Amino acid sequence: MLQKLLLPVIVFIIVLIGLTFGEGVFTALAQWLSQITGIVIYNFQDLYWTISLYVSRHPVKIVVAILITAVVCVWIYKNKGEEMNNQANSRKIAIFLAIFLGWLGAHRFYAGHIGMGLLYLFISFIWLPLSVFLGLVDAVRYIFMNDEEFKANIKA
Repeated sequence: MLQKLLLPVIVFIIVLIGLTFGEGVFTALAQWLSQITGIVIYNFQDLYWTISLYVSRHPVKIVVAILITAVVCVWIYKNKGEEMNNQANSRKIAIFLAIFLGWLGAHRFYAGHIGMGLLYLFISFIWLPLSVFLGLVDAVRYIFMNDEEFKANIKA
């Protein structure tokens, strides 16, 4: 279930970034990332203020992104629903999440390990480089697992 809920979130973020391309968002994102990727993240208030500022400036883009996300996700579920249940594809998604969002524990939430996902969030709050490193370690683990080991690792 969590796997199917994560797809619309990822598609929404990709669509939203695509809609705002060329307006300096990537510069603002780079500045924001440089602010939060220090040794210690004091709190997630910067994230809240950045998101609320973006939402207040671009409400139409967000609505359009939600509509495009809904259409794309319905199409994916309708045409590729069986392929999404394939364990090899699930492992590829978990590897992708571990590489790019491993510091947030997204791959652990995807695998059904809610407690470990929360631990990754806590570690990223305390010391971000450690959570990035642990996410990459998990990505390497997933790469070298076979499908049966990965299936045994997933909590449905």
